[in-house]
Amino acid sequence: MGLRKILTDKEPALHKVCKPVTAFDAKLHKLLDDMAETLLDSGGVGLAAPQVGILRRVVLVDVGGEEPEILELINPELLETSGEQYGPEGCLSVPGKYGLVKRPNYAKVRAQDRDGNWFEAEGEELIARCFCHELDHLDGIIYTQVMDRFLTEDEM
Repeated sequence: MGLRKILTDKEPALHKVCKPVTAFDAKLHKLLDDMAETLLDSGGVGLAAPQVGILRRVVLVDVGGEEPEILELINPELLETSGEQYGPEGCLSVPGKYGLVKRPNYAKVRAQDRDGNWFEAEGEELIARCFCHELDHLDGIIYTQVMDRFLTEDEM
C-alpha cells in the first residue's frame, strides 16, 4: 500500500468525467488499498479516484463511527434520495475552505465491490452528503460549483 497525492481543484483531472471500471484485477485492488491508506491518513470522510489522478469511477467512504470502516464503491449509481440538509461541506481537494451546500438527507447507492459483485448501500446525514459529494467528483463536479457561498473564518 502507499499514500497517493491528493490533487487540488486547479488540476484538470478533477473536472473530467470518469470512465467505468471494467477490470476487477490486482491493479484495481492496489488502487483501492492505496486510496484507503490515503483517506485514513488525510482524516477525510470520502475520496474519489480522480482526486488521486485516476479517471475511473471509484469512491471510498468511511462509514465507521469511532473506528474507520471503509466502504468501496466501484461504478456507483445514485438510486434514491430524499429529504434535505443544508450546511457546511469541505473537500480534501479544496483544503482549508468550507462552503454551504444543499444535499439530500438520505441517499441510496448501487455499486460493485472490488470483485465486481453488485450491492446496495444507504446512509443518512453525513453519509448521504458524502455519497453525493463523492459521486459528483466522478462527473467532474467539485462542491464549489454547487455551493451557495464559502463560509467566513468567523463562521468556521
